[in-house]
Parts: sequence; structure tokens; C-alpha cells
Amino acid sequence: MISCPDVQSGIGVIEGKGLKMRVMSVFGTRPEAIKMCPLVRELEKHKEIESVVCLTGQHREMLQQVIDIFDINVKYNLDIMQPRQTLTTITTSVLEKMETVLKGEQPDMVLVHGDTTTSFAAALAAFYQQIPVGHVEAGLRTYDKYSPFPEEMNRSLTGRIATLHFSPTEHNQRNLSMENVTKHVYVTGNTVIDAFQTTVKEGYVYKDTDLQKINFDRKRYILMTAHRRENLGQPLVNICHAVKRIVEEYPDIEVIYPVHMNPAVRDTATAILGDQHRVHLVHPLDVEDMHNLMARSYMVMTDSGGLQEEAPACGVPVLVLRTETERPEAVQAGTVKVVGVNEKEIYQNAVALLTDPAEYNRMAKAVNPYGDGHASERIVRSILDWKIHTT
Repeated sequence: MISCPDVQSGIGVIEGKGLKMRVMSVFGTRPEAIKMCPLVRELEKHKEIESVVCLTGQHREMLQQVIDIFDINVKYNLDIMQPRQTLTTITTSVLEKMETVLKGEQPDMVLVHGDTTTSFAAALAAFYQQIPVGHVEAGLRTYDKYSPFPEEMNRSLTGRIATLHFSPTEHNQRNLSMENVTKHVYVTGNTVIDAFQTTVKEGYVYKDTDLQKINFDRKRYILMTAHRRENLGQPLVNICHAVKRIVEEYPDIEVIYPVHMNPAVRDTATAILGDQHRVHLVHPLDVEDMHNLMARSYMVMTDSGGLQEEAPACGVPVLVLRTETERPEAVQAGTVKVVGVNEKEIYQNAVALLTDPAEYNRMAKAVNPYGDGHASERIVRSILDWKIHTT
């Protein structure tokens, strides 16, 4: 492993050498954008770097919301999203369209994030052009290639292609080491913590009209998300029934559930929770509303990966509605607990946090393992340091 350059040092490290490094950041989904936009803004601060942003458009409206909030200048939008898109259509569309962009721009490096199909396909497209790839959020693993699907295989394959690996934690770095990936691995923290400096604000007023009507001082609010492919069907039914039981038995509890646009999610949520007046089924939220809602919530129940990292930054306990997680450092730190998709187990673990102050405080006050909000700076310093030693 290569240690990261200090975030306070290295300014202008390639200045004066006649070099201008062109770095292309490629992303296409809302979760990617939340974590990549702080990095793009950091890249733009350095005159040694020409930053180019390429969106694949794997998501559309939800992606644009994040771009607007962070005020990112986008040069390319491949606009691949189509009705009933599949993993195959996403992959082939990104590969074909990225080839033209990469041949035209000829970047010195392509940055991709995490585990999306956009990231894998963009990394593969860069590899075909023999362009080095930097993998942001590298080294997360469950070692079950079908869980989560397709994310586990996406991030593993991206890791095999990448030249630079930016791991949020030392645990992620050890995963890479076990796979004999030891060159150009940097432990940086997670860029999502950087994002909170832009999104979370004191006295914030929600844009969502449903959230504007809620008085957060009167009750305890649970933020819930559930939408992963592996949870569709009976697991999601179990999750919704557990939530229904909680609100029926605890009158001071209300649940806010931003429901994914997937009909398989919306139909199940509406059928089981639609008649519960203390369950608010709202539209998907933009990143500012989501982060500020998270900061005001009593706890989070989620099958999302990102919320496992984000909520601890707000001191909010997280129950993971999955059977395993690729973020075990959060479990080890005590900020997150994996509770599975069994109705009884979900209910019992939620009740423990609702009724046992010691258990709640143990999770709420645990140290966030995902960094100090300077991950983007460390990544940029590492890129510049790598450039010096390869020029």
C-alpha cells in the first residue's frame, strides 16, 4: 500500500514541468454523483489538472438534481437511459458511446466510482483505449458474487482494471491486498463525508412539500429506504410488515419512506403501508433533502449501501435490511447493525433501539469509520503524486 500524501502538502507538485493532466470523471447514477461531485470540485481547484466530466445518464432526473446542487460543469452526457433498460443494454451503451468520447478527449486518467454498471463499463472502455483508471471507493467486498447483484462483480472487475485504487478504509485496502492488489492503493476516507459540507445546513427548509408539513419536534422519525434487487418480492414484504407493526405498536413513531420509482417497490410499499397515517410514502428525495432528513431522524432502516456511510456522520444508528454488508467496518465500529430481511428480526432490533437508551446511545455515539471530510483532497494529492512518478 502507498500512504496518501498529506492533505495540507503537495500544492503545485507538477506545476512548472509543462504538464497539464486531463482527468475525466465518469458517473451515471445519483449515488455515484453524490460521492463524485465533491471530488470533481476538488479537481477543479488545481490548475495542474484539466477536469472533464462525462455523465452516462444511467439515471436521468435524479442524477441532474445532484449535478445542480453541486454546480458541476458537465461536458458530455451520453444519455443512455431508456425504458426497461437492462444490465446488458446499460453495459453495451456505455461501452459504445464512451469509445467515441475517449478517443476525442484522450484523457490521462479516467475516474470511476464504486460498483455500478456505469463504473464497470466505463472502466472497461478506458482499458480498451489503454487509459489508466482510478477507482474511487475501491476494495469493498462481500465475496458473494450474487450479493449484492450486480454490484459485487462490478466492483471486483473494476478493481482488476484499475491502476489507482482509492479505498475508504484500511479494511478495504486489506481486501485488495488479499487479492494481490498492492500497488497504488491509497486509504483516503469516503468522499460522501465530504459531501455533507455542501448539503447539510442549519435551519434547512425542505424542498419536498410532504416534508415541509412534518414537525420533527413532536415525534421520533425513522428514515427508511428499501429497493435493492435482492429484496424485491418476499423480503420487501417482510420489511414492510415489520415497519407496519412498529408504527402500530409505538404511537410516538413515524416513518418516512422515499419510495423508489421501480413499480415492484412502489406496489408492495403502497399495498402494505399505504393506509398507515404515520407512514409517509414520499417521492425519491434530492441529496439535500435526504441528508438533512437523515440528520433529523431518530434512526435509519435501509438496504442502501450509501446510507450505511452517511447516517453515522450524523450520529444516527443504522439497521441494515440485508443479510450481509460490504461495509463491515461500520458494523465493527458499532454505527451499523445488519438485521436481515426476516420480519421478526427487523422488528426486534428496531424495538431495542426504540426502548433501550443505552443500546441507542452505544450506536449513536460510536465513531464514524469513514473519515474526516477530506477524502477528495487526499485523492487529488495521490493522483498528482502518481503523475509525478510516472512522467
